[in-house]
Amino acid sequence: MLHIHRHVSGLTGFAPVVISQKLEGHWPADRIEVVPRSRFRFVGRGLERLTGRTWQISGNEAARRAAAASDAALVHIFFGNVAVHLLPLLRRARVPVVISFHGADVAGAIASPAYADARQEMFSLARLILCRSEQLAEQVAGLGCERTKLRIMKTVLPEIAFSRRTPPADGAWQIVQAARLVPKKGIATSIRAFASFRNSFPAARFLIAGEGPLEAELRGLAAALGVAGAVDFCGFLPQDALRESYAKAHIFLHPSEEVHGDVEGIPNALLEAMACGLPAVATRHGGIPEVITDGVTGLLCPERDPDALAAALLRLAGDPALYQAIGQAGADHVRDQFSPVRRIAEIEALYREAITI
Repeated sequence: MLHIHRHVSGLTGFAPVVISQKLEGHWPADRIEVVPRSRFRFVGRGLERLTGRTWQISGNEAARRAAAASDAALVHIFFGNVAVHLLPLLRRARVPVVISFHGADVAGAIASPAYADARQEMFSLARLILCRSEQLAEQVAGLGCERTKLRIMKTVLPEIAFSRRTPPADGAWQIVQAARLVPKKGIATSIRAFASFRNSFPAARFLIAGEGPLEAELRGLAAALGVAGAVDFCGFLPQDALRESYAKAHIFLHPSEEVHGDVEGIPNALLEAMACGLPAVATRHGGIPEVITDGVTGLLCPERDPDALAAALLRLAGDPALYQAIGQAGADHVRDQFSPVRRIAEIEALYREAITI
């Protein structure tokens, strides 16, 4: 995942050793240890379904991971719903362990009563628990983590060029959303809001960058609303192409929605869009209000409310001064709070705290 790569590659006071099940792309680490998952992992998963007992990695896999980390000062496990299955590693670790939660990893099986004992052991063995947002930290506390162990660890953004936006003189608004095509991203709400917005601006277009299981359903919705010709499903875009789409756009949409307890931290796509100067319209969801002050650094709407979302789009389109002010203020805020230098320094301070407490 790109945000983990930025985290690892940004470290300056620590020499990273990457331990992974497989390797993709270039990782600027001093050492990379690939420890494949056990071929018999399906047995543990099957027993979990039969008995309700949380499956764990094999003793051999835990031993290999522990050996790879034996000369480290600290072990950082990304994603709580991964860490809960790594208890054999946590038990063997001879150095402090920190675990980070990022959003979706507080929902699903890890939050179920069947996982209560494994969760508590995971929390007890970890030195610190790091969360992407204050809201997410509250959820992790609700899973049973001691509040004294909770810390905020915001994401690391790359350096992103800022571009001051101006409303299109011809009304040809370009709206963009970048997300996986899954329910919690609220893309159906976006399409409904766009269809309403287009009644006032018939030359407007909506670009959706991402792929996922809802694509056919979302295409059908756009057709049913009569806007299929104005909605572009671009699929997954590499970073250069995504930045280019941001450069051509006027507004960024991200109306996240809670789905069965699955809540966003602070979406990276939202931060990157704001950093480059795109005025953002989002929802009061998860950690989003921690980065968007309504009417100042962006506009916020209730979840699952296409009418409110359309009204926010029309508000921006009808007030050029507000449009430009939000674009500038949003960029200034994100570029300050999530700058690589600031974030890496705070991450390394958390590592040092975990080592010394």
